[in-house]
Amino acid sequence: MSLAADIGPMGKVIKYAPNERRDWNAFLGMVIFLGSWIMLFGGIFLTYGALRARAEIWPPLDMPPLPLDFPAMNTLVIVLSSASLQIGLNGVKAGKTHLLQWGLPVTTVLGTLFIVLQSVVWFDLWQEGLQFTSGPYASVFYAITTFHAAHVLIGLGALLWLSIQSWRGMYTPARYLSIRLWAMYWHFVGIIWGFIFLTVYVL
Repeated sequence: MSLAADIGPMGKVIKYAPNERRDWNAFLGMVIFLGSWIMLFGGIFLTYGALRARAEIWPPLDMPPLPLDFPAMNTLVIVLSSASLQIGLNGVKAGKTHLLQWGLPVTTVLGTLFIVLQSVVWFDLWQEGLQFTSGPYASVFYAITTFHAAHVLIGLGALLWLSIQSWRGMYTPARYLSIRLWAMYWHFVGIIWGFIFLTVYVL
């Protein structure tokens, strides 16, 4: 089998089998993609921090307080969804494809539950007067949470497709790159939610 070569640290030549080189390129592409989203989320968090630092009282007294119950439940949901996806990924690596075939749908259901619970939070706050036009506090809250929810929806679309493909027997111990990449994405979504929960809802 012919090998592709690359130059690593200190000028060392690293040789890859064709599939290894392709997988590495895909992995690196996902890392760069997630890095770009980290910068976008970072900009939103910086805006939130600047608004909060300038405010004498946070949240403003005329704004309804943010709930903790559903966001806390969503934190548990997103952790469980990452765990089920990782179990599926580890399973297919070990040749236990049934773990992937069940792990992906479970993750999809949990991700859908996350969106449902977040929608309940939005609806309740909207009814209480926290709307887009309610000022900077409301605007930055909806910017952070809707931007994150959009990423969850993207992940759900991918998970649904991966679930269908897994039941068709498309993934094996030698072919699971798509699962690995989307698991990276989903874990990223979960980590970002952890920051949102702590900085926006708890602190």
